[in-house]
Amino acid sequence: MESLIGLVNRIQMACTSLGDYGATNNSFSSLWDQLPSVAVVGGQSSGKSSVLESIVGRDFLPRGSGIVTRRPLVLQLHKTDEGQKEYAEFGHLPRTPFTDFSLVRKEIQDETDRITGKTRQISPVPIHLSIYSPNVVNLTLIDLPGLTKVAVEEQPESVVRDIEDMVRSYIEKPDCIILAISPANQDIATSDAIKLSREVDSTGERTFGVLTKLDLMDKGTNALDVLEGRAYRLQQPWVGIVNRSQADINKNVDMIYARRKEREYFASSPDYGHLASKMGSEYLAKLLSKHLESVIRAKIPGIMSVINKSIDELESEMDHLGRPISDDAGAQLYTILELCRAFDKIFKEHLDGGRPGGDRIYGVFDNQLPAALRKLPFDRYLPIQNVRKIVSEADGYQPHLIAPEQGYRRLIEGALNYFRGPAEASVDAVHFVLKELVRKSVGECQELKRFPSLQSAIAAASYEALEKYREEGRKTVLRLVDMEANYLTVEFFRKLPQEVEKGGNPAATPAVDRYAEGHFRRIGLNVSSYINMVTDTLRNSIPKAVVYCQVKEAKQSLLNYFYTQIGKKEGKDLAELLDEDPALMGKREQCAKSLQLYKKARDEIESVSLVR
Repeated sequence: MESLIGLVNRIQMACTSLGDYGATNNSFSSLWDQLPSVAVVGGQSSGKSSVLESIVGRDFLPRGSGIVTRRPLVLQLHKTDEGQKEYAEFGHLPRTPFTDFSLVRKEIQDETDRITGKTRQISPVPIHLSIYSPNVVNLTLIDLPGLTKVAVEEQPESVVRDIEDMVRSYIEKPDCIILAISPANQDIATSDAIKLSREVDSTGERTFGVLTKLDLMDKGTNALDVLEGRAYRLQQPWVGIVNRSQADINKNVDMIYARRKEREYFASSPDYGHLASKMGSEYLAKLLSKHLESVIRAKIPGIMSVINKSIDELESEMDHLGRPISDDAGAQLYTILELCRAFDKIFKEHLDGGRPGGDRIYGVFDNQLPAALRKLPFDRYLPIQNVRKIVSEADGYQPHLIAPEQGYRRLIEGALNYFRGPAEASVDAVHFVLKELVRKSVGECQELKRFPSLQSAIAAASYEALEKYREEGRKTVLRLVDMEANYLTVEFFRKLPQEVEKGGNPAATPAVDRYAEGHFRRIGLNVSSYINMVTDTLRNSIPKAVVYCQVKEAKQSLLNYFYTQIGKKEGKDLAELLDEDPALMGKREQCAKSLQLYKKARDEIESVSLVR
């Protein structure tokens, strides 16, 4: 069974990955805060880097003068079985193992420069590095920039405060274990690491003191008062470390050899021999690992609570991102049809009132069409002069005998032509509304957002179908107008009052009266009344035709042709429709991996709890 620290390491890696792809769920940051880790704090030249390299057993950190560590380094150590090859892997370069640790040092430097530039600026953005080796213990260490007292060249004056604030942001967390590094050849009262750790951990409960450079103290002096807790008492033990000398570093002395020399130093030292079993980098690593595991055990209930919440949020995230698509053509066809139905459902909801937009179609019939009919220029078409002209032209060489039937017909046919404009405008207006509803429905269908090609194909197929419905609607409403022009309502004219002679005998009306102004005025009024009757008829029949030809068809058959075409496509074509944004696929893959990791971690932690 994997150790608790190994599990925590992997959970922290999952949190990091989720943050890299932009996850915003609060539980991810909450889980990170719940997971204990060890923050390494020390002033510049305190031997902080040497301590870390001694714990790892590898020479891998950048070195130099001034501020070398300019970004936090989250170092996760994973103990592997004996005989397995050592390697390192960066969080920003997943699945890229480094077996040459000099290249690890170079990548740390290069990755630092990518954020801060080739200056001495600092950045709070951490670098994540995992090392897998049989020579380490399971442990998570955070190497923080060294505390400094003055800004150097190319650094802002605020750098002293910036570094202190960055370090404090890590060590002030109640679950952070502080590894305070102080050089033995300086007064412990002046230690920057102890000063800052005391501010956030006044009882010393979370602080492990480390004294470096014991071998560089003045002859005749020792650090027993500190190591035995008399000079400054901590609840956790002090540990002395003997780092490699600069000459050893220059000669590339092997870290395993350096560990052996360190053991020999303490074993043979007259001052520290009685403490030899509790001194050195190897003991420090084991001490920290054991303590970290005990802290993790105590935190299991809280960690489990956050893990369960994270699993719920990751499941929700997976539902939002969409589950992976099968390579099987049948499954792909089924997925496409399901997505089409999801879009069609939203479109129908817009039409039926479940979502806004369908009411605009009624607005076309209730406002736009009546307004257009009221604006028709019949007043300019039926003045006496125009009526006289059309009736006279209709009579030809032989004037009408009783009523000017041909004149009536020509006047009415000419007037009815005006209805074609509002009729076609109603068709176009409803077509525009339907297109807009398609656009909105495509955008509102969350499932479709994964597949831009299918999204475009559905929109294109819908627009093509709507164009056909518009053409059918246009033909139908124009037929309604033509029908009114081709067959006049006879009963209307039969009910009109007959013209009466001045003497009261209709049969004896003189022919000259038929060309008087009053005669043509009466004809114009009769035609106007008939046009009003037709207006009322078309005001009701045009909406019926539009709904029947456009709205009903869009509601019932919008994607029918598209379904037919989809059924004929091969697997490759179906796969092209279901192509996804690579970034989205990467998010889903990372989310799925993290979900799997959290579930496994939950199972492992539960099994650990059972054997306690």
